[in-house]
Amino acid sequence: MQNQMPTWDHQQQQVLRIKNSSQNYSESPTMEEKEEEESSRSALSTFRAKEEQIERKKMEVREKVFAHLGRVEEETKRLAVIREELEVMADPTRKEVAAIRKKIDVVNREMKPLRQSCLKKEKEYKEALEAFNEKNKEKAQLINKLMELVSESERLRMKKLEELSKTIDSLC
Repeated sequence: MQNQMPTWDHQQQQVLRIKNSSQNYSESPTMEEKEEEESSRSALSTFRAKEEQIERKKMEVREKVFAHLGRVEEETKRLAVIREELEVMADPTRKEVAAIRKKIDVVNREMKPLRQSCLKKEKEYKEALEAFNEKNKEKAQLINKLMELVSESERLRMKKLEELSKTIDSLC
């Protein structure tokens, strides 16, 4: 709109110059020229007044828009605060729960190698226990065999002693 004003003014000035130059030739302006000049000035002032009125309205609307944007920003901030409060109300221990879940995850990760080690050692223990039990069984069998041999040896020695004793008794 402001670009149009200088153009309009420029055109009006050119019209007036042409009229003035024609007046110089005819030395006195005619009544018709005066009326035409007056109507041109009147149209120009009306146009300027309307342009100023449009500019004022434009500024008023701009100010209202900026004021409204300011209120909208404030309301947006208030809504964000309310949303945060609602989230806290929905689960007041949410942060604590999240922290504990993280700790549980860490402990689970630490437990994995321990579980593998435990399973490995448990397997080794079972193998060692089985070997121990087999050796213990073997020992028991050997002890039984030893007892049998000792018993057999004692029996044989007793038998020999009895024979010797009979032999001695028969000699006497």
